[in-house]
Amino acid sequence: MTTQSNKFGTAPVFLTAISTILGAILFLRFGYAVGTLGFWGVMLIIFLGHLVTIPTALAISEIATNKRVEGGGEYFIISRSFGLNIGATIGVALFFSQAISVAFYVIAFTEAFEFFFNLLADKYDFFLPRQAISLPVMAGLAFLIIKKGANLGVKALYFVVAILFVSIIMFFLGSTEFSQAASLPFSKDQFRNFENFFVVFAIIFPAFTGMTAGVGLSGDLKNPSKSIPLGTVLATVSGMILYVFIVYKLTMSASIEDLTEHQLIMGKIAIAGSVIVPLGLAASTISSALGSVMVAPRTLQALALDHAFPSKRINRWLSKGNPADNEPQNASIVTVAIAFVFVALGDVNAVATIISMFFMVTYGALCLISFLNHFGASPSYRPTFRSRWYLSLVGFLVSIWVMFKISTSYALLSAGAMTLIYLYINHYHKHRKDFASLFANSLFQLNRKLQVHLQKRKKMVKQNEWRPSAICISDRTTHNNRAFQLLSWISHKYGFGTFLYLIEGYYSSKTVEKADDMLNLMLEEADEENYVYIDTIISPSYTSAIAQAIQIPGVAGMENNMVIFEFNKEKPDNLGRIIENFALVNSGDFDICVLASSPKKMKIQNGIHVWINSFDTENANLMILLSFIILGHPDLKKASIEIFVVCHENEVQQSKQEMKKLVLSGRMPITEKNIKIIQRTDEISTRAIINKTSKDAGFILVGLREEMVKHEKENTFAGYDDLGTILFVHSKEQKAIE
Repeated sequence: MTTQSNKFGTAPVFLTAISTILGAILFLRFGYAVGTLGFWGVMLIIFLGHLVTIPTALAISEIATNKRVEGGGEYFIISRSFGLNIGATIGVALFFSQAISVAFYVIAFTEAFEFFFNLLADKYDFFLPRQAISLPVMAGLAFLIIKKGANLGVKALYFVVAILFVSIIMFFLGSTEFSQAASLPFSKDQFRNFENFFVVFAIIFPAFTGMTAGVGLSGDLKNPSKSIPLGTVLATVSGMILYVFIVYKLTMSASIEDLTEHQLIMGKIAIAGSVIVPLGLAASTISSALGSVMVAPRTLQALALDHAFPSKRINRWLSKGNPADNEPQNASIVTVAIAFVFVALGDVNAVATIISMFFMVTYGALCLISFLNHFGASPSYRPTFRSRWYLSLVGFLVSIWVMFKISTSYALLSAGAMTLIYLYINHYHKHRKDFASLFANSLFQLNRKLQVHLQKRKKMVKQNEWRPSAICISDRTTHNNRAFQLLSWISHKYGFGTFLYLIEGYYSSKTVEKADDMLNLMLEEADEENYVYIDTIISPSYTSAIAQAIQIPGVAGMENNMVIFEFNKEKPDNLGRIIENFALVNSGDFDICVLASSPKKMKIQNGIHVWINSFDTENANLMILLSFIILGHPDLKKASIEIFVVCHENEVQQSKQEMKKLVLSGRMPITEKNIKIIQRTDEISTRAIINKTSKDAGFILVGLREEMVKHEKENTFAGYDDLGTILFVHSKEQKAIE
């Protein structure tokens, strides 16, 4: 965008907003609202409506003073905060709302000629369609914007807003016979028909939605960080004050019957009202239409510049601007074409409510952005204008609430339409998986606060509520890594897992660069449904890496309580260093799992076999719990758990009863027939029994004792050649199954 096009100051922002705020709804519907609900009823509507508009105006002002708001106004702010795909979804809805609003205001413009239509009907019995006026007016607007651009549009705004303010002044100066006898509007009967409150609110609320109209000129402003806050806030506050006084004037100047029956009741109150109020209505509607027809093309142009549409040719054509001043001529053609269609139809009431819904989504999004920026506390967020986080939160919540109070069906319809738009945009922009820093900062802050809170409350956490928080250190990446697969099983539903890729060496720029490359590679390798936290660790040795890793908390904030080692059964090169570090890990409060990986395909449908020795009972509960936990992963949905207890002859009945009781009281998905008691004999070793029984099992868990590792070393894990992948489990202390 050329600097030449950045030519406007604060006045166009203010005029565009105030002319929309003091628009058709004010002249045509405020009298009806006062007649129906009374003074205090409409005061409540104004208060409730400004619970949305004031926080939104403050939020926009705040965001605009943090970074320069470029072309696209509200769309630019939302897309740079929530990401391009979400931004484009709201932006497309916003553009159509702005474009259809042009038609809405042009059709409302014809209400100023009601006397002319009535004259033809009464005197000549000729019913002239409203399009006879609205279509030529739309054509004039189209010519003005496409040929002359926003510069002439802004100059025209000065003229029509002047007429608008003159008509409002004449209204305040007017008087009626009723006003001489009217009492102050503070009696109880000045709040009536409360059951119709939200019906009237839905009619009146579109009047409040104009305060952000000037923001769409952001790309054409000399100093957006000054003009947007000043123009927007001034228009919002001025509009609210004028609303209060206009409602007071209406209450004091006309009877309930006149207010509800006469659409242009302001004309009966104002000085020379039969002329000046229709003129004011014409000025307000044409100025609102001018504002919308200037802003909508800029939203569309900004969408095209961000490649929001599936065709490169369409994006290029829509984003093209006038070489002299970057006026979005092509986008203006599309805007006026849409407006022409709805003007020709002659009635936009069918879509007026959806327009309000899309505007409400936009305002809610802007308030949410401000709130998340406060909550995220990013050091780069340093606006010179400050709102308050609670105001932004109120604005967001009230926006959503008001949507459903106006019309639940339209709110759901709008949400459905925007969901479909998002799914379509996300489909053809799959590469734009941008997770906006706004969300990331908020999640970082939330995670930090939760972890600190949990640490302070740690003593209150029941120790028997065990769940695994496992950590694995490996010199192999996540690709085809059985240890990583086990972590995925553990952390999918019930547990937490951290996978650290080890880079042996000293911390240096070279190893840091390698760590970054490996992390990016592993993140690309990982499945989208992966719930394991992946990172790298640089350390001089395997032992020092373990010592470092086991001292840091897990990904969930709770302390890690399990370490997973892994070796290849066919090439157990690293088994020696696992054994060397077993005692190191066991000196802490860690359960230890040693995964003996086999190249044999894991036939999970053949089940999970849990092997328990009568002299190995401290590991039994952990193995059963682990088998249940990994069964929660979709990969194991067809698997079942079988428990094998190896014991002496005199222990058979006792072991059987204990296992049945344990499984029953622990509500484990293990049937009685899947609990098998095997009697130990001197002729056949336990390993031989396991080899024979579980040679076709999908996954096998075997107990592991510290003294075995200490005395037998590598032989502890030998002798299982006929089996597939085995998990050797050592429990630091017996786990409770409740």
